[in-house]
Amino acid sequence: MKKLALEDYQLLKPYFATQPYGLCTYSLPSLIVWSNHVFQTFYVIENDSVIIANESGCRPEENHLLLPVGPSGLPPPEELAALALQTGYRQYGSVPEDYLEQTGKEKIGPYFIVSEQPEYDDYVYLTADLSQLKGNRYAKKRNLLHQFSRDYLQLNRVVTGPITPAEVVECLDCLEKWCEIRNCDVDQDLSLACEKEAVINALNHYEHLDMKGLYVRVDGEICAFCISSHLRPDMGVMNFEKALPHIRGLYQYLDNECAKHLFKDYLYINKESDMGLPALAESKHSYHPVLKIKSYRLALR
Repeated sequence: MKKLALEDYQLLKPYFATQPYGLCTYSLPSLIVWSNHVFQTFYVIENDSVIIANESGCRPEENHLLLPVGPSGLPPPEELAALALQTGYRQYGSVPEDYLEQTGKEKIGPYFIVSEQPEYDDYVYLTADLSQLKGNRYAKKRNLLHQFSRDYLQLNRVVTGPITPAEVVECLDCLEKWCEIRNCDVDQDLSLACEKEAVINALNHYEHLDMKGLYVRVDGEICAFCISSHLRPDMGVMNFEKALPHIRGLYQYLDNECAKHLFKDYLYINKESDMGLPALAESKHSYHPVLKIKSYRLALR
């Protein structure tokens, strides 16, 4: 297998263009920007499909394959088992629940032990819900938007627009400020340090990876930005959302603007998982997902 790199994007893009899986893991740009010295991704093209392997430098017991991506449809369990034996990766991760539903657990059971990965369940929202924020359930969000509008928008203190090469350096500065607040570089919080590296990769290469971004400038300074990518024809992924916390209502404004502008061509917005973090789970639930896509692990018997 070859280590996944930026220059592989154009080669692999056609395989991912119409892939059916709803978990954010199957976003090719996301796989590329998250591949680093700790979490490495490898691939090989075989029988018109891309075989992806993810490895963790600190938790090798979690090394796994993803479901093959290509035009051949859902692979049967016996093919997955043979591939696992062939590659030496004895388990699959980020297997979406619809694979189990369409294939049937009774067919999977003879080959694999199936277990849930709740920390990797993805939150999916209707684009219309997040762009319009209608109804009583979004009253708190609208209230924060009104406060932001009163204190900033109505005073002409805000400029919003698509990220271009001219804004990248300022977005990186915003990321540094956000990370200082969140202690991204503290060793014990490896996930934040790796996310920081992934955001830097995305900002530096977003054009090459067909990612889209939006920034919010307050009083002349970029204080928030978001980056998205394609997942499947009806769904995009909100890969990264960063907003400095001292500006009340800024995050809600950013989220609303991203839904309006970055996802207008998609029915659904995938806002990824909560990684098992209660505060993140509470935040994601507060936007009322229309569904959660469960993630499963398939381990060879």
